[in-house]
Amino acid sequence: MTPPLDIIHTPPRLAPCEHIAGNEKFALKALAMQGNHLRADGSSLVDITLDLEDGAPVGQEAALRATFITLLNSSHNQLKQVGVRIHASNSPHFEKDIEELVIGASSSLAYITIPKITSVREVSWAAGVIEHYAKKAGINRHIPLHLLIETPEAIESVHQLAEHPSVETLDFGLMDCISHFGGAIPSSAMRSPEQFDHPLIHRIKNEIALAALRHNKIANHNVTVDIRNPDQAFKDAYRARHEFGFLRMWSIHPDQIAQIIRGMIPTADELHEAKEIIAAAQAAQWGPIQHNGRLHDRASYRYYWGILNQSGSATP
Repeated sequence: MTPPLDIIHTPPRLAPCEHIAGNEKFALKALAMQGNHLRADGSSLVDITLDLEDGAPVGQEAALRATFITLLNSSHNQLKQVGVRIHASNSPHFEKDIEELVIGASSSLAYITIPKITSVREVSWAAGVIEHYAKKAGINRHIPLHLLIETPEAIESVHQLAEHPSVETLDFGLMDCISHFGGAIPSSAMRSPEQFDHPLIHRIKNEIALAALRHNKIANHNVTVDIRNPDQAFKDAYRARHEFGFLRMWSIHPDQIAQIIRGMIPTADELHEAKEIIAAAQAAQWGPIQHNGRLHDRASYRYYWGILNQSGSATP
């Protein structure tokens, strides 16, 4: 049964790893790997984002868009956990990206990621464009928006962005963010350990995570640029989850996927403890209990139910 715990924080249960693919070859490879990381319910722990923004050679944007629409509608996309990062709203390709994706692949498209967001008005406009083409095509389906937080304007309005009903995740674009400050933040903050320890980046990550958690959205952590050392992706994912509250992280190399999942999801020991405590609480009609010498009541039950919810082990 669902526990009578008043307010239970339940953000969307998305895959803890988001792998980006910028061309057909990498996309097919990623789709083949998606099934290697499944939850008990058959969903994948890996979402795939096809990249129209940086993935397309200049002048070939339309061709890559058509390729991705074909992939979205193909048998390779069995799990329907594939989104697309489109061009920024000030790009001449922005509206065409939305039009062709919505009309051509809306039933197979898990989400749309918008880079370089600067304002809530921009998000509302994007949501309106999506709705326009959905109605035009006779489609009655909400397509969530994922926002890349990588501009000073987005950082300033991050709580308002998280509140928008079309938004599902706030994705931190660390390198673009640092680049916007014109050398005031050193390049060493683009990688560990300074990406966590530099005071300004630490503060920005806190704000993004707090905004997402406050509005029941997911905070998505930036990439690990050290692709030769997959263990670094694990360390970054672990710190992002345990120190900041990020529940999802970008992957830019196949070797990072398993490490990010390991760093992001609750451990087997955490799950075992949560199951024992929730089972004992249910048996006690949600009254106080003792477990391994520690007192637990509804305050801690909320936490352990959240652990089960993250893992997909919570059942109503």
